[in-house]
Amino acid sequence: MPEPTIEQRLACRNRPEQSPVMFQRWSELLFLHWEVNMEMIQKRLPEGLHLDLFEGKAYLGVVPFLMERVRPKGLPCVPWLSDFLELNVRTYVHDEQGRPGVWFFSLDCNQPIAVEIARKLFHLPYQHAKMSSEESYRCQRKGESENAEYFYRGKQDLKTSEPGTLEFFLLERYLLFSHRKNGTLYCGQVHHEPYQFCEAKVEKWSDAPLKWENFDVEGGPISKLYSPGVPVEIFPLSGISAD
Repeated sequence: MPEPTIEQRLACRNRPEQSPVMFQRWSELLFLHWEVNMEMIQKRLPEGLHLDLFEGKAYLGVVPFLMERVRPKGLPCVPWLSDFLELNVRTYVHDEQGRPGVWFFSLDCNQPIAVEIARKLFHLPYQHAKMSSEESYRCQRKGESENAEYFYRGKQDLKTSEPGTLEFFLLERYLLFSHRKNGTLYCGQVHHEPYQFCEAKVEKWSDAPLKWENFDVEGGPISKLYSPGVPVEIFPLSGISAD
């Protein structure tokens, strides 16, 4: 299966003509990435999805961040519901049409209602967790004893990624894929301006979220990036064929 072209990657940035179903802001993002064995990842993907590679290499990411001003279209933000924390474990894939996107192995969240809504409406593997971000960013998934902790900040002037670079490959993702237990595969699109980012200064990091998903990685992350965030429009899921 050919890798997506630069043109296909850039096309995902285009805003859909349909109306968004939700608005939110992603803030204070840390992107940690590890190079991983391709076979280890591919065997855990559903039929119809293929690993997206950068220069022949596969990547696993851990991304903690703040979800802010989350609201459905036509409704206002609710203080106790619209702001919460999230941490995801992700890899990069493309479908049979060559569309590049994100596959989530897990999404930890400290807002129980958001967890249940995302599971039912977007078929995503959200997990209940205790989380905080007062001093450092902490996450402890329900049922797990180990605490994941991150202390990070940006350390340079912000910039946007250039097409063809590793940073572009890791950051510029506008499609997500999910599936139901019956095997139905879905694709959803988000729209936002390209990330403004810089190298991250990370004083504490953890690979515990990878262990929770039964991934064994060696050493530390090979890429550490920070972004102050972007406002985001969320568009409806659509079913796709695995053929």
